[in-house]
Amino acid sequence: MHRVLPVLLLLGLAGCHRGVRFDQQVLTKPGVRYRVGELSPGWERVKVSSNDLAWFVEDTGHALQVNSTCKGHEDAPLDVLTRHLLMGFTDRHEVETQQVVVDEREALRSRFVARMDGVPVDLLFVVLKKDNCVYDFSYVSPLGRFEERLVDFESLVHGFHAESAS
Repeated sequence: MHRVLPVLLLLGLAGCHRGVRFDQQVLTKPGVRYRVGELSPGWERVKVSSNDLAWFVEDTGHALQVNSTCKGHEDAPLDVLTRHLLMGFTDRHEVETQQVVVDEREALRSRFVARMDGVPVDLLFVVLKKDNCVYDFSYVSPLGRFEERLVDFESLVHGFHAESAS
């Protein structure tokens, strides 16, 4: 956990989630409900107050997070929303950005190399808007180990589906 703790602190302080449930790959919280893809063994789920879902792999320092914002968000373009996810990282360099489709919506997939507390990391974000919500997915990897857990990030994102929050 010592490698990923700064990531989790950057993503938000650990805390409780009132009214949030995650069961059988479905997250439910007031006003929103969505499904995500499954992760392979080795990921440990952690509660981070500023994210709906977060996981880390203690041995390697990889981290994943998913968040939805349905109230009080800007109706900003996807690239602006992605830039918000870079707050707290320094020496940011864009590696690649492409438009993709996630759950029948246009999404922006962006990869960066940056520094966190002076340590170089690989970052991958996917951001989309659907049904008046902004959804963002983040993958943080130690530099040089990006491919090791990328398949899990892909599974998480490709399994995403916004469901009725009724």
